[in-house]
Amino acid sequence: MKIAFFEVETWEQIYLQKKLADHTLIFHPEPLTKENASQFADVDIVSIFITSHPTKEVLDKMPNLKLISTRSTGYDHIDVPFCRKKRVVVCYVPHYGTHTVAEHTFALILGLTRKIYASLQRTKQGQFDHHELTGMDISGKTLGILGLGDIGIAVSKIAKGFGMKVVAYARHPDEKLARKYGITFLTVNQLLGASDIVSIHLPYTKQTQHLINKRNIKRFKKGSLLINTARGGIVETEAILFGLEKGILGGAGLDVLEQEGIIEEEREILTERFQKRPDFETLYYNHLLMNNENVIVTPHNAFNSREALQMILDVTVQNILDFAEQKPQNMVA
Repeated sequence: MKIAFFEVETWEQIYLQKKLADHTLIFHPEPLTKENASQFADVDIVSIFITSHPTKEVLDKMPNLKLISTRSTGYDHIDVPFCRKKRVVVCYVPHYGTHTVAEHTFALILGLTRKIYASLQRTKQGQFDHHELTGMDISGKTLGILGLGDIGIAVSKIAKGFGMKVVAYARHPDEKLARKYGITFLTVNQLLGASDIVSIHLPYTKQTQHLINKRNIKRFKKGSLLINTARGGIVETEAILFGLEKGILGGAGLDVLEQEGIIEEEREILTERFQKRPDFETLYYNHLLMNNENVIVTPHNAFNSREALQMILDVTVQNILDFAEQKPQNMVA
């Protein structure tokens, strides 16, 4: 089959060429658009990322198209109803980076509870005293998980390994799941007051925007930690600063910042297009956060492991091969 890959980075091409050697491959660094769609009128399959938008206008220019395989978990950028009408199959990557993000979550937790950053800084300066470096055990502490999807469950499993008690908030509590993993479901406000550490694993929506804010930050247990590896907009930045200033929060581990804007897929961060966006790290509130000794900020890197990125390509390749064998999987349409 003739396959066109759009929005591909150089490092992806070598792998795809090797795995799909029996097919004719075309690589295009830009998105699929109505302006360039007619150049690919004879392709059987396209593989895209989220800045390509296969609309009716685009698809009408590609009469041979049989499959769209998006290298993303989301598929809102595709006109799925029209694809059904045109009998174009749409496949996606159901999930990736579940364990990657969960492990990064605990890297932040342990970085704060064992004062890793401060210890490293002092050691590099030749200071080996233990003044103000006393840490905190997480065994026996309560971890509150906001959002109990695949990542939230993975976090709960790790927490249990550390001997933690786990409470969680979910829009649709699954009591069978709770029994299986030893989790107690609470409301948001109950969770904030009961947790020694609060970790966020929710999607960013209108309903979750500023779920943690200047009003309910006061409900946190005094000296507790806030961890966010989900989306920056779920937490009001001023609430974090207020919580730290008043001693409500003992620290924060942030892989995401409110000012970084809307990100549909984590892998978008690795593209050259994203790197050319304005430098959000210099904004005022973030400057204050990053210079607070009780805050660890990482550059939205929780998803970024070799295994997670490889999984995206592996699933995409398998989607294409299965379709070629008339056994499509991971179908949206």
